Formats: sequence, structure tokens, C-alpha cells
Amino acid sequence: MFDAKRRPETQPLLLVAEGVAQVSRQLGDLSAQAARLAARFWPGPLTLLMTPPAALAAGVTAGSDRVGVRVPAHEVPRALCRAAARLLTATSANISGEPPTSDPDVVERSIGGSIDVLLDAGATPGGPPSTIVDVAGGEARLVRAGAVAWEEVQACLRRA
Repeated sequence: MFDAKRRPETQPLLLVAEGVAQVSRQLGDLSAQAARLAARFWPGPLTLLMTPPAALAAGVTAGSDRVGVRVPAHEVPRALCRAAARLLTATSANISGEPPTSDPDVVERSIGGSIDVLLDAGATPGGPPSTIVDVAGGEARLVRAGAVAWEEVQACLRRA
């Protein structure tokens, strides 16, 4: 993935899952905060930063003490995770630093020669990036604003 995207190895990779149960099986139980947010916003554009298990490849976290995971709204990546019976890495399908695309033909032209398989499930809906929330510490912390408003995240946590 790093070679195909010309992505610096200092940038961590996101993991996607078919659902909460798969995340718990492979990364460990979700904290109370993470479980509330997952129940409200998954599947959807919310990435949770969690403490990675020791067995997780260091390249996924770029050597940090966090791993990002989400359950995407699109059925295809969830079906792939289900078929593989594991979490999968996921990033935008573009050369690092270039604009992301929702068009599989553009993906083929830009990185097609560097990858073994390109699954064409049609154009994706696009939109803003996922909101990233760190739930590994005591307080949930906004890392990146995105598709889910921070106010919605905070309201969800207050309702608990």
C-alpha cells in the first residue's frame, strides 16, 4: 500500500471492519465511549482511534500508540471484511498528496500498475472525510473534523 500510493511510512493506515463485533474480536473490547459512538454512527463516516493490540503490525500504526478503525457505510468494504474474516486496511485510492477520486477509471490510471487487484464497484458517493475521534484516553478528543459534526459526537456522549 505504501509503495502503490507513494505514501510515507510515517502515515498510519486506517482499518475498516464489517461491524462492532469484528472490531472487538480483533482489537479488543471497545471502551464505553467508543461503544456509544459506534452504536450511534456505525456504519458511517466516524473513525475511532483506539489502543492497538500488541500483535498489530507496526506499519499499520506508523509506530504510534493508536489505530484508527471504522465501519464504512458502503456495503462492499464490509462484505470484504466479512469474507476475509478480518479487519482490512483502507485509504483513499490515489497517489499520496493528490486529490482523492470516486472514479475507478481514475484509480486504474493512477495506481493500477502498482496493485494486484482493483475491485470496481462503481463510483463511490464521495463527500467529506470521516470525522476522527480519539477514544483511547479518558476523554474523547476530536482529531479531525469531518462528515460527523463534533457537536453530534459530544451530544451522543452526553446522553449516556
